[in-house]
Amino acid sequence: MTDIDDLIAVLGSGVPVVIPTDTVYGVAVDLAAPGAMQKLFALKGRPADKPVPVLGPDIPALRKVVEFDRRAELLAERFWPGPLTLILPRARGFTADLGGDAASGVAVRIPAHDVALSVLRASGPLAVTSANRSGEPPATTIDEARAYLGTGVGAFLDSGVCNGTPSSLVSLLDGIEILREGPISLADIERF
Repeated sequence: MTDIDDLIAVLGSGVPVVIPTDTVYGVAVDLAAPGAMQKLFALKGRPADKPVPVLGPDIPALRKVVEFDRRAELLAERFWPGPLTLILPRARGFTADLGGDAASGVAVRIPAHDVALSVLRASGPLAVTSANRSGEPPATTIDEARAYLGTGVGAFLDSGVCNGTPSSLVSLLDGIEILREGPISLADIERF
């Protein structure tokens, strides 16, 4: 097991790391580290037109990444931390290339996982996607993440099995659009 301080140092150097989340293990990079996003895309074999979500420790930290309107605030206050990913407009001044079209917004979430939150509190928001090669099943254990990503990762943070349901995915870019119904139902979202 890696110490969180060591993990933060690796992130700052631009090298991807593997962290647990409330759904699966994720491979994470520092949004500000030069070349980190390119390393992440290459490591996963992920197409550059498929954007990477951002995980954060709290709403104030995510305000540096996206703009919250009242709908977003209500949903975030009700369902975060937890299995809701919101696609929101990019914040002014946030220029990280997450892949895809910058005008299509940024997917953000606060995971309901104590270890992930400890990392995010120490690092700030991170670009995080599943710790597997694109097209492969997600890694639910640290051993699976190691098998998928091997030496391309600078540190692995183990916290047991991570086998949650993928989050509900909601775009607030043009009205409210449910892109993936997960643990939070359409009815739950519509109530707010």
